[in-house]
Amino acid sequence: MADLTRRSFLTWTGVGALSLAAMTLAGCGPSGSGGRDGSVRFAWWGGADRQRAYLEGLDAFTAANPDIKVAPEFGDYDAYQERMTTQMAARDVPDVFWIPSPAVLTYRDAGLYRDLEGIDGLDLSAFGADQIESFRLGGELNTLPKSVFSPVVRYNATFLEEDGVTLPEQLSWDGLAELLVDYTKENGSGRVGTTYGPYHDMPFESFLRQRGEDLWTEDGRLGASVDGVAAWIDWWEKLRLAGATTTVSQQDGIEPSWAQVGDKVLLTFANSNHIVDDAQAFPDYTFDQRDVPAAEDAAAGYHFTYYSRFAMYSGVPDDRVESAAALMSFNLNSPELLGLVGLSAGAPPNASLLDAYEPDASPDEQKVITVTREIAGTEQRPRYEAPAGSGSWRDLMIRELEEVTLGQKSVPDAAAAFVEAVEGEIAGA
Repeated sequence: MADLTRRSFLTWTGVGALSLAAMTLAGCGPSGSGGRDGSVRFAWWGGADRQRAYLEGLDAFTAANPDIKVAPEFGDYDAYQERMTTQMAARDVPDVFWIPSPAVLTYRDAGLYRDLEGIDGLDLSAFGADQIESFRLGGELNTLPKSVFSPVVRYNATFLEEDGVTLPEQLSWDGLAELLVDYTKENGSGRVGTTYGPYHDMPFESFLRQRGEDLWTEDGRLGASVDGVAAWIDWWEKLRLAGATTTVSQQDGIEPSWAQVGDKVLLTFANSNHIVDDAQAFPDYTFDQRDVPAAEDAAAGYHFTYYSRFAMYSGVPDDRVESAAALMSFNLNSPELLGLVGLSAGAPPNASLLDAYEPDASPDEQKVITVTREIAGTEQRPRYEAPAGSGSWRDLMIRELEEVTLGQKSVPDAAAAFVEAVEGEIAGA
């Protein structure tokens, strides 16, 4: 990564005098899909380390495909979404792009995806027919998974040992709540059980699925009931009121910074890939992770693995489709790219690629692999993507949580307001 230069960046893009800063901040190529000189525009999000890793990976891609130039576009998650919204309006969308989880069906309904069925240069040979079937949206192969992850409980193994705590092999929601309250009272170090975390979307979805509900339905509606949302918020409120979570003030809002609170709690909820980056914030501690708690009467098939998707823009000219497909294949199948970017964005859906990578994976990446395989092997009923119009549902949840924690709204009222607001936004889309 240290050898990465501004010159090599500009070599990919073929933009000559166009500055790196302008490309990064504006994220815009020339009018219409495709960079200058017919280069393939590739857009993703992430922090500086991920950006550097992917830029180095693109060096490897262009070395193997000297006739294909790539124009990279990247930014942090929020900036990426804002830029995509602008580009959608201008029909100036990158040729290959990552898809934010709330926007999968929104982008589809906006006509951004190109049908990937039978495209020359797109190598899906690593995937079986059943697996490819699972990639489809509404029967159409118009996106592919770039990575796979699941909701987990991540815990500080160092704290467990220091404080003489053992997590039970079978962990229920009630059992975990009792453990966190007791830990907060008894550990003597000033640590608390967990962060205040009802904003965590994937654990929330698992909680609902255990109740036999779905966050989203097949016909594009909110599947969560008022009772289901209230039960989730109430579980967290009991912990907060018992002092077993960091306070909203301590964590500076509903969504805490891990770097700010990670050394103050025994465990937290997260996505299975988050351990790769988050553990680095506290190198003196060892972290591990496991499946989320399960209700004793949990509905069958509640587990799920989430596909984080990417796609080819529908407006890619026919003479550039094969080059865009080659770039997608590189993302799906390249051991060299995986070696550079690692598992911070999740495990690759290509099982043979993951098998080859595993011996060289870091200890924290090994933990990603272990829990990914464990959850992937469970019974899973169908899971549906967020419908168009629901993209702000997390913000709506945070708004209601703020009302609850400030004592301005009861849990049932907050749950009802959340359901009404989300349903209204979907209906108005």
